[in-house]
Amino acid sequence: MAKAAQAKIVKNATFMYEGTDSRGTKVKGEYSGKTPALVKSELRKQGIKTTKVRKKLDFSLGSSKKKITTMDLTIFMRQMATMMKAGVPLVQSFDIVAEGLDNPSMREVVLGIKYDVEGGNNFASALKKYPMHFEELVCSLVDAGEQSGALETMLDRIAIYKEKSEALKQKVKKALKYPISVVCVAIVVTGILLIKVVPVFKDLFDSFGAELPAFTQFVIGISETITASWIYILLCGAGIFVAFAEGKKRSPAFAGALDKLSLRLPIVGDIALKATVARFSRTLSTTFAAGVPLIEALEACASASGNIVYKEAILRVRDDVSTGQQLQFAMRATGVFPNMALQMVAIGEESGALDSMLDKVATYYEDEVDNAVDGLTSMMEPLIMSVLGVLIGGLIIAMYLPIFQLGNVV
Repeated sequence: MAKAAQAKIVKNATFMYEGTDSRGTKVKGEYSGKTPALVKSELRKQGIKTTKVRKKLDFSLGSSKKKITTMDLTIFMRQMATMMKAGVPLVQSFDIVAEGLDNPSMREVVLGIKYDVEGGNNFASALKKYPMHFEELVCSLVDAGEQSGALETMLDRIAIYKEKSEALKQKVKKALKYPISVVCVAIVVTGILLIKVVPVFKDLFDSFGAELPAFTQFVIGISETITASWIYILLCGAGIFVAFAEGKKRSPAFAGALDKLSLRLPIVGDIALKATVARFSRTLSTTFAAGVPLIEALEACASASGNIVYKEAILRVRDDVSTGQQLQFAMRATGVFPNMALQMVAIGEESGALDSMLDKVATYYEDEVDNAVDGLTSMMEPLIMSVLGVLIGGLIIAMYLPIFQLGNVV
């Protein structure tokens, strides 16, 4: 019973407060307490009239911070839309949503946004203070929703957009995750065999005093090289990986070359192209339906395209549209958009339902990506098994070949 009572005791937390003292002078500081209400009560006893009390966010090195995922942001937008559709005031919605979040890092961000909104900032301005989590596109859509008086509808659209974009991203990752993971396992297993198993057989073969088959000598040579220089091989591999990552991050030319190469690769290039077109169509549909001008919507699409080839093409489309050219002709002039997308955009422009048609284009290519990923996975499974069989089986044959020959001699 005593332990149960102790478990119910609420620990003190540090709160930051602002207010005025008995002489009307503005004061601010920190105070330890269990709840904001108790802190306000204690400060009132000291002659301080508080205007703001909020819990101090803990950014100490010792605290473990959970990463904020796209799903956390999507849930936040979805719940905010639900609260506002139910008629709950914006500030109160932040409190309700924050209480229901499982990720403490996301809860801190939501409360930080709430305090900014309480301080007089609008929702979009508060989101812009967290650029690592809320990209410019989301901030622009929220701003458009606030100005049009349809914030709850806009938040719902943002949630749908984030869900669709994340689902598309996961499909592309699925196409690459399985073969890469199997190849990594194959490299590890092959390395263990070459470093630990082959030297044991080499000592056995040395006692034979006979000439080994060429294939066995080749495998033993590889084993000796790796055994003697494995640390340098690891360092070289790590160096190449770091140089590749840094080059992609710091060199636009290198990143652009990789994006162009990704579109030309067999099978994978087709998936990358369809995924990029789907992302472009989904983004343009969402922004255009939200009332964002087409020129600004195209700028947002260029930033969200994820591929330098399409980013440059979309920016050319934006420039052509700004001179009065129709979207379908501007897209056709780039030569990178598939005919199906061009025809749907043309129908949308003629019928005045461009956002609806773009949504259909996005859905079509998202389904295409899903089917292509399933087909790639089915095709890669036997291919990967064959590669593993050649690697592992080749090593086993190379080690047992001298023993078989010795048996024939005897």
